[in-house]
Amino acid sequence: MFANPAQDEIEALLARARTIAVVGLSSDPSRPSYRVAKALQGFGYRIIPVNPSGTTILGERTVPDLDHLEAALGPGGKPDVVDVFRRPEHVAAIVDDCIRLRLPAIWLQEGVVDEAAAAKAQAAGLFTVMDRCLFRDRAAMIR
Repeated sequence: MFANPAQDEIEALLARARTIAVVGLSSDPSRPSYRVAKALQGFGYRIIPVNPSGTTILGERTVPDLDHLEAALGPGGKPDVVDVFRRPEHVAAIVDDCIRLRLPAIWLQEGVVDEAAAAKAQAAGLFTVMDRCLFRDRAAMIR
């Protein structure tokens, strides 16, 4: 059974992170992914939009998938966190990509739940958070 890391571990991740790849980031300002990513930029994080649209979102050029992160981050560049705004049926493939690419952390946003995929990510050594809002957790650290 999957369990999220302890609160102090989550806060430590958010304190040391600098770059967040946002899978499913929408260019529509009314979408939660856009609002959360914009707020994360306000906290000082660099956002890498992962969206096959080929546009620019929040001033950052999109990459079509996690395999193309080096286009945004340079050779060997990896985000500190992969924040997922996709439906649960897409999570297993995203987890497989994160494991294959040896990315350090995956965050499944509130409502994005796949127990088996989250447990697989955790077992592979990825720092894994599921069904929580990254923005809310980061904002709570200010209090």
